[in-house]
Amino acid sequence: MSAPVKVDIQQLPHGEGLALPAYQSAHAAGLDLLAAVPEGSPLVLAPGAHALVPTGLTIALPPGYEAQVRPRSGLAAKHGVTVLNSPGTIDADYRGEIGVLLINHGAAAFSIRRGERIAQMVIAAVVRAELVPATSLSATDRGSGGFGSTGR
Repeated sequence: MSAPVKVDIQQLPHGEGLALPAYQSAHAAGLDLLAAVPEGSPLVLAPGAHALVPTGLTIALPPGYEAQVRPRSGLAAKHGVTVLNSPGTIDADYRGEIGVLLINHGAAAFSIRRGERIAQMVIAAVVRAELVPATSLSATDRGSGGFGSTGR
């Protein structure tokens, strides 16, 4: 496990009173994100519908880091609810509210209540690539084999 990286976090007014993201076990990779929808007014996702769910949080990642917004396996397994653009990426220079784009692939409507754990956020180091134009690429055993080509 690498050393912790400090990430400044701010709760927006509609997120006040909610717990800050937290790891749920000693070796968890992701911090749970909570829904900052109004108390008593859950956001209802109909089957097949998607919505941007507010978290009431903004963060300041240090340069060289990103935050990935990933689904919670329990929501997906039990209700068919997942993160539509998984993983969502929060860049180090973004200072807006973290929103979670959820979609309901289940057969029943799903209610998202205030404080419900809706996704997880993983902080990761970023490696930037330097693209180098080339006239040819090195050969490999796989070559240009696409989807499913390595399972034969």
